[in-house]
Amino acid sequence: MTRALQAGRVEPRSGSTRSVVIFLHGYGANGQDLLGLAEPLGEHLPDTLFVAPDAPETCAASPMGFQWFPIPWIDGSSEEAAEQGMRAAVDDLQAFLDGVMVDEDVLPEQVALFGFSQGTMMALHVAPRREDAVAGVVGFSGRLLNPELLADELQVRPPVLLVHGDQDDVVPPQSLPEAAEALQEAGWKEVYAHVMKGTAHGIAPDGLSVALAFLRDRLGM
Repeated sequence: MTRALQAGRVEPRSGSTRSVVIFLHGYGANGQDLLGLAEPLGEHLPDTLFVAPDAPETCAASPMGFQWFPIPWIDGSSEEAAEQGMRAAVDDLQAFLDGVMVDEDVLPEQVALFGFSQGTMMALHVAPRREDAVAGVVGFSGRLLNPELLADELQVRPPVLLVHGDQDDVVPPQSLPEAAEALQEAGWKEVYAHVMKGTAHGIAPDGLSVALAFLRDRLGM
């Protein structure tokens, strides 16, 4: 039984939905945390609907925010609880994506995932395991979970853009090349990367510009 995810949204500027970008927020945040990016991105993606769900669980370490799954070294949870939480959140997110495509009458190739931190971990885990590939995955400041399982479990290989700050003290910058290498070893042809110089755990203007170019290309804008 999946949990329904509550989501905020920003309608396309043109009034017509030709594509959808789904924001996946980080640990302890909420959908509104990334939905503000719809304004600068929407200027250049006028036919794009932006949707930002809240993760399914209240965050133990930040009760005003949400988490996709527990993080043991932050909240004191067990590894087992983290694994169970992740599996449940994956099912929730898969169901949410299916629902968005039905409700908005769009195909997978008209949908892109845009994650930050734990949201990137979710995007990189979920997208390859879907039956049909989404247009692309943008992953800021995250990492690839369970890379050793990827080759056996993947169904599709959507284009991926990885972006990371070289001063990130939350998720190590080394997570970017590690994820890129694992994706390439699993047969990915389209893996792109951008390092934000002098940037900590966040989204800098240069990273957002690279993400916009990637989204415009993948969504045919």
